[in-house]
Amino acid sequence: MFKLLQLVKRVEPTQRPGSLNRKYLNLKVKKCSSDFFPVAGNVTCVDAVEPFSFGSQCNFTCQEGYSLTRDDTYTCLSSGQWSNPTPTCEVVQCNRLKTPPHASMQCQDPLGVPSYGSMCFVQCEEGFDLIGGNMTKCSAQGNWSHELPVCQARRCNPINPPHGSLSCSDPNGAFTFGSLCTKTCDEGFLLNGTNSTECTSEGVWSTDIPRCLAKRCPTLSSPSHGSLVCSGPHGEFSFASLCTKTCDEGFLLNGTNSTECTSEGVWSADIPQCLGKSCPTLRSPSHGSLVCSGPHGEFSFASQCTSTCKEGFIMNGTADTECTSLGMWSTDIPRCLAKSCPTLSSPSHGSLVCSGPHGEFSFASQCTSTCEEGFVMNGTADIECTSLGTWSTDIPRCLAKSCPTLSSPSHGSLVCSGPHGEFSFASQCTSTCEEGFVMNGTADTECTSLGMWSTDIPRCLAKRCPTLSSPSHGSLVCSGPHGEFSFASLCTKTCDEGFLLNGTNSTECTSEGVWSADIPQCLAKSCPTLSSPSHGSLVCSGPHGELSFASQCTSTCEEGFVMNGTADTECTSLGTWSTDIPRCLAKSCPTLSSPSHGSLDCSGPHGEFRFASQCTSTCKDGFVMNGTADTECTSLGTWSTDIPRCLAKRCPTLSSPSHGSLVCSGPHGEFSFASQCTSTCEEGFVMNGTVDTECTSLGMWSSELPHCLAQRCPLLDKAPHHGRMNCSHPYSPFSYGSHCDFECNEGFWLRGTPTTTCNDSGHWSQDRPSCQPLQCEAIPALSGSLSMNCSHPLRNFSFGSQCFFDCEEGFSLNGTEVLFCSSSGIWNDSLPNCIGDMPLGADMLLSSGLGIAYVVGPLVLVVLAVMLIVVYVKFRKRGDNMMSEAPAWGDRENPAFDFDS
Repeated sequence: MFKLLQLVKRVEPTQRPGSLNRKYLNLKVKKCSSDFFPVAGNVTCVDAVEPFSFGSQCNFTCQEGYSLTRDDTYTCLSSGQWSNPTPTCEVVQCNRLKTPPHASMQCQDPLGVPSYGSMCFVQCEEGFDLIGGNMTKCSAQGNWSHELPVCQARRCNPINPPHGSLSCSDPNGAFTFGSLCTKTCDEGFLLNGTNSTECTSEGVWSTDIPRCLAKRCPTLSSPSHGSLVCSGPHGEFSFASLCTKTCDEGFLLNGTNSTECTSEGVWSADIPQCLGKSCPTLRSPSHGSLVCSGPHGEFSFASQCTSTCKEGFIMNGTADTECTSLGMWSTDIPRCLAKSCPTLSSPSHGSLVCSGPHGEFSFASQCTSTCEEGFVMNGTADIECTSLGTWSTDIPRCLAKSCPTLSSPSHGSLVCSGPHGEFSFASQCTSTCEEGFVMNGTADTECTSLGMWSTDIPRCLAKRCPTLSSPSHGSLVCSGPHGEFSFASLCTKTCDEGFLLNGTNSTECTSEGVWSADIPQCLAKSCPTLSSPSHGSLVCSGPHGELSFASQCTSTCEEGFVMNGTADTECTSLGTWSTDIPRCLAKSCPTLSSPSHGSLDCSGPHGEFRFASQCTSTCKDGFVMNGTADTECTSLGTWSTDIPRCLAKRCPTLSSPSHGSLVCSGPHGEFSFASQCTSTCEEGFVMNGTVDTECTSLGMWSSELPHCLAQRCPLLDKAPHHGRMNCSHPYSPFSYGSHCDFECNEGFWLRGTPTTTCNDSGHWSQDRPSCQPLQCEAIPALSGSLSMNCSHPLRNFSFGSQCFFDCEEGFSLNGTEVLFCSSSGIWNDSLPNCIGDMPLGADMLLSSGLGIAYVVGPLVLVVLAVMLIVVYVKFRKRGDNMMSEAPAWGDRENPAFDFDS
């Protein structure tokens, strides 16, 4: 207790009777003691005669935060005693606070108990955030100024990965600090990354949630003579992709036309081949020969055959025939007949009427052909026997009318027959379906005389089984090649957590349209039977039956006993109880131990750790108390407060520097008093700051963490002349990892390496290149009547150079007047020359020299031809020196002048 300044206020009486003054004029008035001032209190007195004398009255009040224990008015009696005992001012007390979960609390109690002026500070554990103010104070009215805050676990972003499932354990709430989640992928998908992640104390996931990528099948190529069309919900050539094969016209599919990428990452069927359609084998005509060839084999699609007749025979028919995309020859093989008009017969399925002036089947005989119903004429109806002994045309054929070619229904077969060939007039086709499929349509169809089928080809539909529903407390996954709940569909049953499968987990839709097995039930797991605790009772209930999954049991103790353990227990999904049944123990206070890094001093009137025992905790230097120092054993056999913890003072949490690492260690836990941390930087980064730091006794780090800065390279301030530079900087401009690419403008070539990178030592991997102009072939000094004047904006005889040519008087320029060097390092034309003009009288010399010219002329022409070839070869060899670094002129000055002889 502390003593405050006391204040006494005196008040003069309003009236004093004169008779009273005279009566007591010579008497000594008795006084009361003045040593009655209450600590932390104020006194106001009214004196009858003298201060604190008989008849004086005093009123007492307490200062803020204190309350009066006795009456507030006192009178000095004639006996010299105060009418009441001396009052006291006792400090106002607040109730003791209990440390919130996941937090530590430190209280400052000047009087040793929670009283007016006491303050308590709350700090949350790592991974928890404070909700509310961190300080509360005991007021003058005995109430705390604020409610204690709540420590709420930090929350990570909710996650819900596609094509998979997530299983999480959440000790502090869903997706909060301490939550551990494990990812599994659906059938047909593979995990890309780590399968588990944890919500850290910073409220972020320790690792990224991996993706479930669809399994890939091997890449397929389009078959020869066909095409391949693929599509899928998860990308081409991935799980559930479907590829369909079609053949080009004239080719037939040899195998199944479609394949699917299964959940195992393999194709359900191989890609078939496209084989050329075959035509019937041909034989050489009698008295003739047959020559055949084709790109896909003899007698196959696109094969061509040519017939010829021997000498003495004439051909009756077309010499050339081709195997069409329908697998039929474009024309029949012709016949070779001896010269005369052969005897004619009526065409098959037709009739022939002949007449002639010179006898049947002879010169001038005429025959007319007609066809039966259902047949069409192929050829000319009228024919005449010519003077060459041949008929003017062949007898026409009566061909059965053709119907469109039919294909077997999917999941079925087609059988056709006919008197005049497949798919012709009077042909009949019958369709049947495979096992597990039913026919939708008419089985039989016939090719009518109109060339049309009597009915369409039917479809074969997969038989359907009854629709299944997901069982209670479980799930059902079904898949099938012909649609859900159809023939060959497979359904798999799984039970929810805490339930067991009672039966077969899968069933299949059979070819009879019934399921191979019934859907089983999911039964709740059972836990062992429990007994009531001694001196207590047990009450159990559950949604799936007593002592089954999700059942809850509550224990209670008889009066006079206290529970040692957890009252409630639950039957978990593993078939075990979450906690053991508690015990009921007689009331007493538990034995206390000194807090770690502290001491405990206990005393009591009824023995140690018994009712009314008091214990006081203290912490060693460098540690702070988390809790209340004093505790008392109450009549209920419990301590009034828990023994506090002595926690090492914590420094702020440190994170590794960017592009560096941090290694910490300490005797009392990471980031606590006496912890030491050492920073290092990654390769290519240099440290800016102090390497080591230590957590001091004040809860502060001895120095700040350093920064890891990217190693800098010399600045590349501009691109090479006549070029371009493009740089990327992952960290900072022209530092470690920076990458620069160089290119030259048109007409220039790059001298040096086109790329350079800033390495971890702060140097560029290559020197900066330069852009040099492309060189044309140097023109040597001219002699004779030809002169040249050149300009070189970049370098002698390089890109952009121009040369102008002229001839002396009496000569004419033969060739271009201007040569310029292009951006590819090639002159735009050949070097010109000068030709002399014919002087006056040259005609006389010409006539007199004609004789000489006839002799010398050929020789001169040969010499000139050789010279022209040499010049042509010289000016065409440009590639040898296009990329040379210096022109052929060497160190000679720019030839921008005339070359006169």
